[in-house]
Amino acid sequence: MLVRRLAAAGLLAAAAVPAVPAPASAHGSPTTPISRNTACAGNGTRRATAACEAALKATGGFLGAYDNLRLANVNGDDRARVPDGKLCSGGLDAYRGLDLPRDDFPSTTVRSGQNLKISYRGTIPHQGSFRLYLTKEGFSPTGELAWGDLGRLDEIKDPPLTGGAYKMAVRLPQRTGRHILYVVWQTSSTPDTYYSCSDLVFAAVEATTAPTAPSALPTPTTPAATASPAAPSPAAASALAAISPSASAPDEPEPARSVTAQLAAADGGTVTLGHWLVGGAVVVAALTAIAAGAARLRRRRDTP
Repeated sequence: MLVRRLAAAGLLAAAAVPAVPAPASAHGSPTTPISRNTACAGNGTRRATAACEAALKATGGFLGAYDNLRLANVNGDDRARVPDGKLCSGGLDAYRGLDLPRDDFPSTTVRSGQNLKISYRGTIPHQGSFRLYLTKEGFSPTGELAWGDLGRLDEIKDPPLTGGAYKMAVRLPQRTGRHILYVVWQTSSTPDTYYSCSDLVFAAVEATTAPTAPSALPTPTTPAATASPAAPSPAAASALAAISPSASAPDEPEPARSVTAQLAAADGGTVTLGHWLVGGAVVVAALTAIAAGAARLRRRRDTP
């Protein structure tokens, strides 16, 4: 009797414990950049956002486990198994809310040319290849995602599993606005293929302004040589003399003119006094020499 009572109490205690979603048969999903299933699915991390609430409502209030969005026996024929408009859900009804054409799903901001690091959570490790796609320029997130919207970036085989996640990187091409990184993980150790959509927002490229070249230092200006004033013409000189005061100080007496200057002025400047003096001196010297010579001749004659 006691054993029956203890067993009943144990069953009641177990029923009182709330159920927690667990990835019992789960395998993997991208966490960086965050995928829609990682953000919104049954045990997702961003379920309170408006887009995730809408996705949950679209599936009748239930979304499958974030790391269990997979199809068996695809064998690389993804386009045949996953129809346009249902790429994010992998065509699975339990994830159809992830296909909603919205521009407010949780996203990651990136830039063109960036070497985007990808961390793909591996709850159960598998070998296989990751095929990476990105929507083409001009894609509208408010329209359904189709295979024709995607351009292939790379395929990475058996990346290392580090800290519970597969680590890889891919170079992002030139894009603007909002885009979707589509990841297909085809395992080689199981028949399963996994699908996911990660929303990316490419940051606007800031316009760069060319640096302004430093202004050249001013070239020292060489002072222009001052031109000597031109001598006034005789007519101008006469006019200036008539209207200008004498350059001499008013109280300073005019220096007395020499006799020579006066004679020269009186003679009209034709023959100067100096010329007469020089000529007279030459004549006197000649006469003196002649007289001296005549005197010597007389003394010689008078001497016995």
